[in-house]
Amino acid sequence: MKLPYLYPIKFHPQLKEKVWGGGQLALQYGKRAVGNIGESWEISGVSGSVSRVSNGIFEGRPLTELINLYGDELLGKSVVERFGTEFPLLFKFIDAREDLSVQLHPDDRVARQRHNSFGKTEMWYILHAEEDARLILGFNCEMDAKTYQSYLSENKITEILRTEKVRKGDAFFIAPGTVHAIGAGVVLAEIQQTSDVTYRIYDWDRPGIDGKMRELHNEEALDVIDYNLPNAKLNFRELKNRSVEVCTSDYFTTNSLKLTEPMERNISEIDSFVVYMCVDGEAIIDLKDHSEELKKGETLLIPACESALRIETKGATLLEVYVPPTL
Repeated sequence: MKLPYLYPIKFHPQLKEKVWGGGQLALQYGKRAVGNIGESWEISGVSGSVSRVSNGIFEGRPLTELINLYGDELLGKSVVERFGTEFPLLFKFIDAREDLSVQLHPDDRVARQRHNSFGKTEMWYILHAEEDARLILGFNCEMDAKTYQSYLSENKITEILRTEKVRKGDAFFIAPGTVHAIGAGVVLAEIQQTSDVTYRIYDWDRPGIDGKMRELHNEEALDVIDYNLPNAKLNFRELKNRSVEVCTSDYFTTNSLKLTEPMERNISEIDSFVVYMCVDGEAIIDLKDHSEELKKGETLLIPACESALRIETKGATLLEVYVPPTL
């Protein structure tokens, strides 16, 4: 039986209420959200939160079903060789009305041993930052496990956290083991490995949505923390009508496309699905047999079997993401 044509795919956002969430995803990014929505999971293969298609003949079908049907036509041959039928990346928009918990994530080795999961390498692209908004990134002084534990035992961990001011258009790479938190007044796009494993080490002494204190993971975190100063901020300069590499890692490459005129993209050599996150303006993605509109706050997956596309723009800024080939 011949399978239907595999077209560019949109998914229903999965809105996650958080104690620290706000209303910006509804106000600025078109999400049909009520309450303190902290995260919009745009494309997810995480068990229990698998995305479902919102456009075309596959509407309502889960991402996992499409992967099983189309395999490397959807994901790319090299992606299937590395990750099998697991979708390797998770795409989110995040709105922090309050500070997130101070946390870190394990790498692949630890996550596999303890949680049968991928590790969590991630990056952030800042979409909105209120005046004096900041991130927590690592420690503000030389640190080792013994010193860290002494501050932790005295409930003085906030005294050793390093903060960094942010503004719209900044980007950061968060390696496993990096102590970090998104600060109040920040909205960002997050691209990460498919993982929901987080070690929370401080939560501002506040209860969660259910009124109970959220679990901390200080014992699990001790041998995972990277005590070195992180080199998290990414140095790049956005240029109009150019593809600018923001970040590349073993798991994802992210480019910025700031467009005032149409752009042709040859994606035939990538051997990976390509995801476009529209972080400003509007765009139309044209392929030989399909056209899809992309508004601010929307995300689109281009199957790996596509080789070229054209982007029409109405002041669009897009994040273009794919899995790089292994070296």
